[in-house]
Amino acid sequence: MAGGVFSAAGLKELIAKYGKVALGVHLSVSAASITGCYVAIKNNVDVGAILERAGLFSSSEKEEKEQAAAAATADLQRYESSLPMEGSGDEVLLQTDHTDVKEKNRIHAAAVSGGGALALAFLCNKALIPVRIPITIALTPAVARLLALRNLYRRP
Repeated sequence: MAGGVFSAAGLKELIAKYGKVALGVHLSVSAASITGCYVAIKNNVDVGAILERAGLFSSSEKEEKEQAAAAATADLQRYESSLPMEGSGDEVLLQTDHTDVKEKNRIHAAAVSGGGALALAFLCNKALIPVRIPITIALTPAVARLLALRNLYRRP
């Protein structure tokens, strides 16, 4: 490949040669990367430090990650401040009208928190592009051969 084996140009050549197979492999690798980052973030792994150690994370990306985390935290704090405080008359009123309000509020707070983790997972996925492209380039010909053996794809 003229543009370099493990570059974006190499990925474009691969997509031109293998078409839907290359795109499917790339999307599958991306989905696995996002899932892995999300699970790591939810389990309190310092993904930023790991990416920095590997040389895949610059200070501008770190700032973007910190801004996304701060925004998610601010959203969660705004939401929690809008909830009725325990022991106040509002809570009793809500419980008499809707018995499962506290459960719904807890689920919503978890969803807000999970959205922040998902945003961070997308940022980490973006930082992993130098890793994902070579994986895609390496896997696509093998996947194309496998699909061709099963008559699911015609070789170019």
